[in-house]
Amino acid sequence: MFNIIHLLLLLFLTGSSVLAEGTKPILTIYTYDSFTASWGAAPKIKKAFEKECNCTLKFVSTSSAIGALRKIQLEGKHTKADILLGLDTSIAQTAKATGLFEKHDLNTSSVVLPTAYSDAYFVPYDYSYFAFVYDANRVKNPPRSFEALADMPKDFKIVIQDPRSSTSGLGLLLWIKEIYGDKAGEYWKKLAPHILTITKGWSESYGLFLKGEADMVLSYTTSPAYHMIEENRTNIKAASFTEGHYGQIEVAAVLRSSKHQALAKKFLSFMLSPTFADIIPTTNWAYPVIKTAKGLPKAFEQLTVPSKMLLMDGKKIEARRKAYINEWLDAIQK
Repeated sequence: MFNIIHLLLLLFLTGSSVLAEGTKPILTIYTYDSFTASWGAAPKIKKAFEKECNCTLKFVSTSSAIGALRKIQLEGKHTKADILLGLDTSIAQTAKATGLFEKHDLNTSSVVLPTAYSDAYFVPYDYSYFAFVYDANRVKNPPRSFEALADMPKDFKIVIQDPRSSTSGLGLLLWIKEIYGDKAGEYWKKLAPHILTITKGWSESYGLFLKGEADMVLSYTTSPAYHMIEENRTNIKAASFTEGHYGQIEVAAVLRSSKHQALAKKFLSFMLSPTFADIIPTTNWAYPVIKTAKGLPKAFEQLTVPSKMLLMDGKKIEARRKAYINEWLDAIQK
């Protein structure tokens, strides 16, 4: 009897060992909801990366990338996140100051952007420009400047995102600050009557716009490409503003607490591959940061392309962001 029990125990332990060796590591990425949507980038990226990593890629989404950062901050060293993906350069400095992230140690010389950007912690993977998007069938004469937007008839409504919870909302805040400087608060007071609502994230705003609830929505110059390619519609357009357009460069970083540091950095390296770059234009509807093997879809040739990317220094934003937000709150609440 002893020998049989010993044999069964040996077989069990051997089997457990094989099982453990065959278990793939799980790499967890926190990001925003539109990235993980069925039509978003995550499903294709998961499939492509899993082919070469011998791992399981898991995406966890919140309504915004800022929300994902806050989730990580609340979880602290116990977070399950290995990577935070979807912040942009406007909030990256804030994230860096938390001390939660690890240097990537990658060569990013292949990155091509409209403006210089390099960071030891955050790796860029796509970019676009903020813009107000409208339906040309409904809005025949869209505003072509911030002044023209504020001077539209009283019943002309826009939907925007909250700068406290959304990178795009923060982008608009900085866009207006770059143009109006000390008079930004005065401009917000003029614009306030046209704001139908302020949503927590981009998805909610865009959904309201598509339902016809508002005349314009804060989105991106690349947003119309989705409608052209997926719906064969050319009536959704981005208004070109004479003052220029503020840019968004999206980035990702590895958590210092990650138990899969090497694998996480491998994913960041994968973000700079032609495979990843080819996925971005028709899933995240943005420009990849490296030249694609396939080239950009033809629809991108019809998009509004600003001559210059407005972008505020990250350290300046970190130092003054709270003051900018308070200025905004004070202006729109009066």
